[in-house]
Amino acid sequence: MMRVVIVDAGGANTGSVRYAFERLGVTAALVTDAEAIRSADRVILPGVGTAAQVMARLRALDLVEVLRTLERPLLGICVGMQLLFERSQEGDVEGLGLLPGTVARLHGGPGIRVPHMGWNRLQPKADSALRTGIDDDAQAFFVHSYAAPVTDDCILSCDHGQPFAAAVQRGLVAGAQFHPERSAAVGAQLLRNFLSPSFVAGVRA
Repeated sequence: MMRVVIVDAGGANTGSVRYAFERLGVTAALVTDAEAIRSADRVILPGVGTAAQVMARLRALDLVEVLRTLERPLLGICVGMQLLFERSQEGDVEGLGLLPGTVARLHGGPGIRVPHMGWNRLQPKADSALRTGIDDDAQAFFVHSYAAPVTDDCILSCDHGQPFAAAVQRGLVAGAQFHPERSAAVGAQLLRNFLSPSFVAGVRA
């Protein structure tokens, strides 16, 4: 049986993330134990709040180095994805550094509200097993004020006054800026893809 763990980073969305996996027939354990994370088949890093709050929580749990050296598939969600990068301008905090780049605040403007909240279209940027079965005109649900840049690791982008990374992947490290647990069939498909053996097979190919 696949062992899926959710890192208890203190976010309010951990319950809904667990329920999203339950809908897929998978029981995901909420953990703070380093060994449980290292021995899992899939690791989820959710995050709600600020980058500084979540990083402080990870430091307090002594999990920063565990995640930096993890050799298991890792999926960051929302702030959890932002922390995969080197730095966030939100509180000028150092991230996990698993992906290059700096997370920056979205720019508001006429008709552009920040935080970005609601459904928005995903735009394919690169092939990845993580976006298998997700249509080119698919939409997902976002709630955020900061976003990661569109880099070579971006597999799905979005636009809210400016382009930003909606989903990323580099090797076994992946992330979704949108909330899969609140994005209906699109979110379920992304989580299903992350659980699939083809996700790891594609990395090793």
